[in-house]
Amino acid sequence: MANGEAAQREWRVTGMDCGACASKVRGAVQRLPGVADVDVALMAERLRLTLDESRTSAAKVEKAVRGVGFGIAPKGAAPEKPKGGFILPEGAFPAADASPVEEAQDSPPAALEAPAPSWFATAKGRLVIGTGALLALAWASRLVVPADLSHWVFALATLIGLLPVARRAFAMTRAGMPFTIEMLMTIAATGALVIGEAEEAALVVFLFAVGELLEGVSAGKARDSIRALSKLVPKTARLETDTAPREVAADRLQVGQVVQVRPGDRVPCDGKVLSGISGVDESPVTGESVPISKEPGAQVFAGSINAEAVLRVRVTKAAADNTISRIVRLVEEAESARAPTERFIDRFSRVYMPAVVGAALLVALVPPLAFGLAWGDWIYRALALLLIGCPCALVISVPASITSALSTGARNGLLIKGGAVIEAAARTTHVAFDKTGTLTHGRPRVTDVTPLTGTEAELLALAAGVESGTSHPLGQAICAWAEQQGITAAVATDGRALPGKGAEARIEGTTVCVGSPRLAGERGALPPDLQTRVETLEAEGKTVVLVLRGDSAQGLIALRDEPRADAPAAVAQLRGLGITPLMLTGDNTRTARAIATGLGIDQRAELMPEDKVTAIRDLTGDAQVMMIGDGINDAPALAAAHLGVAMGSGADVALETADAAILRNRVVDVAGTIRLARAAMSNIRQNIAIALGLKAVFLVTTLLGITGLWIAILADTGATVLVTMNALRLLFYRPSGQAAQAAQAKGVSAP
Repeated sequence: MANGEAAQREWRVTGMDCGACASKVRGAVQRLPGVADVDVALMAERLRLTLDESRTSAAKVEKAVRGVGFGIAPKGAAPEKPKGGFILPEGAFPAADASPVEEAQDSPPAALEAPAPSWFATAKGRLVIGTGALLALAWASRLVVPADLSHWVFALATLIGLLPVARRAFAMTRAGMPFTIEMLMTIAATGALVIGEAEEAALVVFLFAVGELLEGVSAGKARDSIRALSKLVPKTARLETDTAPREVAADRLQVGQVVQVRPGDRVPCDGKVLSGISGVDESPVTGESVPISKEPGAQVFAGSINAEAVLRVRVTKAAADNTISRIVRLVEEAESARAPTERFIDRFSRVYMPAVVGAALLVALVPPLAFGLAWGDWIYRALALLLIGCPCALVISVPASITSALSTGARNGLLIKGGAVIEAAARTTHVAFDKTGTLTHGRPRVTDVTPLTGTEAELLALAAGVESGTSHPLGQAICAWAEQQGITAAVATDGRALPGKGAEARIEGTTVCVGSPRLAGERGALPPDLQTRVETLEAEGKTVVLVLRGDSAQGLIALRDEPRADAPAAVAQLRGLGITPLMLTGDNTRTARAIATGLGIDQRAELMPEDKVTAIRDLTGDAQVMMIGDGINDAPALAAAHLGVAMGSGADVALETADAAILRNRVVDVAGTIRLARAAMSNIRQNIAIALGLKAVFLVTTLLGITGLWIAILADTGATVLVTMNALRLLFYRPSGQAAQAAQAKGVSAP
């Protein structure tokens, strides 16, 4: 690499169980020269940074991470054993009979593909078993040896269990991180031995090991929910060849190939149905419980289940870019968008830890020196204070809840890109909807054909001839209706679009135009009686186009884009949450008013894209605004809102451009997203209260001499377990469930 040239590098890191672990990895590498933009993802077990190898080599980065006790290897390789005898991180060694993990580029990490080992097979599990056995042996020794000798057995048990913890503590101190739970544990256990509390020291070491193990198990449970997503795609696919179908690896399918999907099989790729008609269960991907009928031309997602008949599917996306891979990747990347609350707690903990150590020193020194009290008693209380002050439960309180919420959202067809988005969604006060494709299906259909001269068939033939080959939804709807009626489109030449007004072409030597009432008015082809008829249809929520031959109106065609069936319920749910809904559309005022009246929503019509941006900015001055659109056409408005949400299926929604995405095309999922965000923030507040409340209680009891060392570590471990278990409740939360809706409607706080 050329001198001074920096490039992004990525590794897989194992053994991280909580936010504190991620902070240790980050602290170990960000001090190295030539290292910048450090990003550590706990759930994805990923370390990503920008590295100038002319100043620091990749090997030194790996050495720094191993030095603080974690396994590390470049992306796609199995992590190696950490050097120096530190606690072996969970998953650092592959099983003896395991084969190397092969990863396709940009595919989900091996961490999400490999099954997690049982707790007793991990290094932390072995440490719990070992320290527990030593503690039991020490207690049993009291039966056969004098009390003064059993004291040394407890001391030996303490030292053996404490050794790997102390080595990690000193390694992190050398890396510039002296205030860690490992260092507090080392000081407390060593101090207890010095003042003759060997039995309590051994118990503290054992309880600490149990707490570390429980953190690892909890983190594994959270990773399992993401790992389950990547397992939805089958390992093999039936690829059509010139001779006969054959089994191939699903991750080796290429765009354009054709696969067969038998009844009961999972679809191995994102693709388009070539032949066959069958119901497909998309609930594993989008959470939609009702199977959807798929016929030729329909899109299918990798991981969905074919229920009825054989389908032939053409691959449209490579394995690394299919819906499941994109969902997993987005959930992992969401960890980088840390919530403001999480960033605040991280900053707070950096000040908090030194403050706790300082307070413990004062407790140990001031009472004996100033008041002549017993040194042993106050040193003991100071050591207990060190353990009480450990911020593990506080540090994990936010990321544990955020990770659970992200996983729950992904399983229910709601993609939320990080904690910052969850906090913003929870504060939402106004939701602005695009109309076409969001509140409505985005597929207009012909409702009225009114000829002024000739027959309906002749009018449709002229209109279909002009609109042949068009990409405009109204033109496509007219052509589809004519085909459905068995009407052949007139032969047209010299076709061209009239931006914002319609289209025209030459038919039988005459210019024929299909355009808006405004265009007809400009050409003097909209007499008062016809204007009245147009206004009547528009008042019914229909879009009207006129067919003109020359400057003479031949008739009119009305189309309507029907609202989605769940749109009224979605608006009602938002109002029940105390949120104001609003529709922004470029359609004419009468049509917009008709749709909005039916939905019970306010509206602003005839808006150009820049007008939508202006409307959003007007709202954002006094409100927290979420904008719902298709993720592509509404990109400016999505960007202008506090929170942009893309509405659409996983195959065609612009997942990468919005802050969140709704995969099921259900408007009620907008309310579900907000409910989930509020539930997550409520869970975070509960976790912070648990962490700080327990510490406050035991701080007082420790200073009063009521509780001691083993109660202190039990309180810290208990707080961490309670916080983690409370966060895991979000994995069972149902954002769109009736119970959740009823609870929110009554003002009951979510879990």
